[in-house]
Amino acid sequence: MKHVHTVRVGPYGFRVGSDWRAPIAALERLYAGYPKPDGVADFTVRLEAVRPWRRFVRPSVAIAGDWTLPEAAPLPLAHALLAAEMGMNLQLALGGRRHLLLHASSVERDGRALLMTGESGAGKSTLSVALAARGWRFMGDEFALIDFDTGEVLAVPRPVSLKNDSIAVGRAAWPDAVTGPLLTATPKGDVQHFAPGSAAIAVMNRPAKPALLLFPRYGFAPEVRPVPLSETFVRLTQASTNYTALGRVGFETLIRLVRDVPALAVDYPDGQAGVQAVEALWAAL
Repeated sequence: MKHVHTVRVGPYGFRVGSDWRAPIAALERLYAGYPKPDGVADFTVRLEAVRPWRRFVRPSVAIAGDWTLPEAAPLPLAHALLAAEMGMNLQLALGGRRHLLLHASSVERDGRALLMTGESGAGKSTLSVALAARGWRFMGDEFALIDFDTGEVLAVPRPVSLKNDSIAVGRAAWPDAVTGPLLTATPKGDVQHFAPGSAAIAVMNRPAKPALLLFPRYGFAPEVRPVPLSETFVRLTQASTNYTALGRVGFETLIRLVRDVPALAVDYPDGQAGVQAVEALWAAL
């Protein structure tokens, strides 16, 4: 690849190569202040033209790398930063084997981690940003890593991808944040990436003990419900991208998390109500 950027986020290093300079420049801005990988990067992402002439005429970006999805549709060059982030997600989701991976947002306070997971649109990303603005340490949005031996949560504080109405929430919560360009009319709607800031990066190697697991739902009347252990287990198997591939160690790690960490389903009508609900539940632990 002609243009390359390398970065380490938490315990994993990424190497992103591109046929175009623009997405690498956007990555360099978003990931300014992050360290470089310790040696060879764990994963490689390639942003390639689908045909040689598509580098110049109606540029079209295909996501490739160590792990690929052959059926994935290419994106226009204007959305190449989104393609890079999607490529990084794909490599970790399919190739990460050193930890149990959960598709979850995580924040930390006083050495204890709050995990939030749910379907797309549940509001976990927006809640994590709002809580970080209130002094919680941002640990990650796309993935939470669970250590096999200790059960602790490891941070992966990559830039937060906010969509549509949530973008205004991010701008209000982090007015000084380094952001990527506003990407309009993507397959996910309007998207903008918000870098979490130097404080989150400085302590990203510090794990936290999981203390509360929430399944949030945005846009519903306020309600908090306990989630049975069996339902929690099933929901987390669905939220994990590598549970099946890990075999026994994945099962044992997940069982310990389900057994040791209380789980609640939280419905909330708006962002302020969601933050208030989370703060109240955390204070009651």
